[in-house]
Parts: sequence; structure tokens; C-alpha cells
Amino acid sequence: MSLHKKKYNSIRHPEKINKPDNISPKIPEWIRVKAPNSRQYNETRNIMRSLSLNTVCEEAACPNIGECWEQRNATVMILGDVCTRACAFCNVATGRPDGVDINEPARVADAVSKLALRHVVITSVDRDDLDDGGAFHFSAVVQRIRQVSPDTTIEILTPDFLRKKGAIETVVKSGPNIFNHNLETVPRLYPSVRPGAKYSHSLGILKQVKYLDPMIFTKSGLMVGLGEKIDEIYGVMDEMRSAGVDFITIGQYLQPTPKHHGVYRFYKPDEFQKLTEIAVSKGFLCVSATPLTRSSYHADDDFKKLLKAKAQKQNNILRKHA
Repeated sequence: MSLHKKKYNSIRHPEKINKPDNISPKIPEWIRVKAPNSRQYNETRNIMRSLSLNTVCEEAACPNIGECWEQRNATVMILGDVCTRACAFCNVATGRPDGVDINEPARVADAVSKLALRHVVITSVDRDDLDDGGAFHFSAVVQRIRQVSPDTTIEILTPDFLRKKGAIETVVKSGPNIFNHNLETVPRLYPSVRPGAKYSHSLGILKQVKYLDPMIFTKSGLMVGLGEKIDEIYGVMDEMRSAGVDFITIGQYLQPTPKHHGVYRFYKPDEFQKLTEIAVSKGFLCVSATPLTRSSYHADDDFKKLLKAKAQKQNNILRKHA
């Protein structure tokens, strides 16, 4: 266990203590993964520990941590490990965060250099306590990585910066290659799954990023198994495309603890294949829809696919008008 987790041994989610347990179905075979135990995994973990960096891989209990860390792909979580929100699906600790660590951008850039990352994903907890929601810190991290590892492509996965005027502009101006903000679920389930967030606002972020800088790829993700209906998923896909979203991820929701939102059902692999086909038909440049898909799963390879798909689309347009 990492040192930064020890203070949560007793109460990690105080807002959920008195809630009744939500019983979920037994996890099927196609979801189960092996416990991490490779040399590369331990090396990645040690680098993160030595630089006192948090990762969403650990904090959100991602099932892909063994595979990703073995390939030296870790998603850095900046601005601390305590979130000011209390989403019903999330395993990140809830509470009052510490102050902003101004030296963190340098340490993140150092990790990128030591891991020799070609592509890095940077995310954060929600910081409703900050005037800008942490936007300036995001910008500082991106700029520092550019200085240290100019050839590394940068993907950011941001919170919603709700009621933080100018935050999106600040982050976009720093020039990430991919701007990711997850819608997470369908509008009807927001009150129970993402209390404190607004679907229209989150969708508006993705649209605003494309307006501010059309060259930045935009990306968003959905969890399934929370009680949504298939037509609602298709509706969210349509709204993502209307907002110009290039890349959609869809993965199975897994319940972190009995106090979290329950799993309504587990989608089968062939259902994810169907979702992939529908998403492709709707015009997304890149689609990742599997039971274990998460926002940054195979992010490096998917960025290459995005570039290739964009080039193909441009070539098709040129040929059409030739």
C-alpha cells in the first residue's frame, strides 16, 4: 500500500458509511483479471512512489493496472488524492483536499522522462475548493512535460470545472493533444450516479473545446451496467457527435465497494461489439468498447489510431472534391 493511502484505512468514503449495501450480480469470467506481479509493474510502481505521485490506476481501483503498468503506462492523477465530489461510482477518496503542490508539475514531467513515455494521460480529482478548479495546475503540468519531453503526446482527462469561469480556456491554451472529459452515464441517471454534476454542462465542455481549438482531439467515455437503456446510450452517442467528439470509450461499470452504486447487469462481449459497430456508424474516428475499457486503456495505441483515422478522413474528403 502506498504511503499516501494510509490516512484512508478507516474512512475513505465517509458520505457512504450509513448507506445500505447495494448487491450486485456475480462478476462473470470475461471480466476477471490476474493480480499484477511483473518486474515492469513493480518498476513503474516504484517510480511513482519515489516521485510521490498519485495515479488514478490505484485510486480508482482500475482492473487493468497490471497490464498497463507492465507496459509502463500509468495515468497520473494530479492535485492530490482527495476529491471534493462524492460520485456514486467512484473509488477515489472523498473529503477536504490539501493545498496545491506547486512542485508537482516538475515531478510529473520527471516521471514521463524516466518511464520514456511516448504518450501520457493526466487526470485529476475534482477541486471545487479552488477558484479555477485546478485549471492553471493542469496547464502547468502540460507545459512542463512539453519542456522536458517535447516528443511525448499529452492526453488530459479533466473534471467538469463547474462554475469555474475561464477554466476550459486556460487548459485548452496549454495545447494538449487530446482533451478528454467523461460524460460517464446517460442524463437520466445523473442524479444517482453523478450528484453535483450536470450532463448539459459536461457535454458543453466537449463542444467548447472544439470551438476553441478544432485541432485538439476530443474524447469522452461511458460506463454501462448502471441501469441505462440501449436507446439512451445511442442518444448520448448522437449528442457526443453533435459536439464534435472524436473518440468514445465504453466500458463495464464495476462496483468498488458494496456502498457504491450497484451493478444493474454485466454486458456480454458481443454486446460491446454491437456498441462498437453503432459508434463507428455514427462517425467517431476511434472507438474502444470492451468490458475492461477505461478512459486511458491502451491510450498510446489509440492515439495512433486517431491520427490514422483523421488522415484517412481528410484523404477521403480530398478525393471526393478532386
